[in-house]
Amino acid sequence: MEHACSGCRDGADFEIPFAMAFQPIVDVQARSIFAYEALVRGVDGAGAHRILSSVTEVNRYAFDQACRVKAIETAMGAGLMQTDAKLAINFLPNAVYSPLACIQLTLATARRVGLAIDRLIFEFTENEQMGSPNHVLAIIDTYKKIGFTVAVDDFGAGYSGLDMFAKFQPDEVKLDMELVRGIDSDRRRQVIVRAIVTMCEELDTQLIAEGIETEQEASTLARLGVRYHQGYWYARPVLGVLPTVSHDRFAA
Repeated sequence: MEHACSGCRDGADFEIPFAMAFQPIVDVQARSIFAYEALVRGVDGAGAHRILSSVTEVNRYAFDQACRVKAIETAMGAGLMQTDAKLAINFLPNAVYSPLACIQLTLATARRVGLAIDRLIFEFTENEQMGSPNHVLAIIDTYKKIGFTVAVDDFGAGYSGLDMFAKFQPDEVKLDMELVRGIDSDRRRQVIVRAIVTMCEELDTQLIAEGIETEQEASTLARLGVRYHQGYWYARPVLGVLPTVSHDRFAA
């Protein structure tokens, strides 16, 4: 545990170099960029697998902390403050042994670069097997009290589905891309997503559709009431840069 605590203090124990790419999450009603998601990449722009495959039980604490710092510093260097967008950072619940202790480096980094706490979104994936739902609940409760937004990624594809959503009460949920793919020609997917939209509205939870690749998918999701969109149709992730989105890409 001493090694893990050192990682939480500075993140320097993760010795494998990596970089951050950014992909926009757009608000199709406001026709603007709502947030940028920070995505792990190799320093040469290679995909995340090589980095993630090097994460072990020994270094995952340091990796999680290093990702937070790298995401904040890179986004700020890329001009986040010249936008109104938020910054979405993925985190590993199993790398947070104490929610309040492990958030201190994030808070210190945000203060150092002048990033307001309410502009940070923390995402965890429903696909990750949780050791303790109560531990995840404690993390979410702590983060929300601090002022962060908390999101569940890959909603609809994981181990516990609606039960997880009911227990954890996130601020946002991101539809798994399997529900998005080809939704324009799949009535079943449309019915499911329409029901999720209604549920999220009643629970005051923002719904984001990710993995959108075509104009037809985008327009169908907008018609179903999904306001926040993410995917290649709008912009691909770019290493170290906050991509812009052409106005003709926003769903009508």
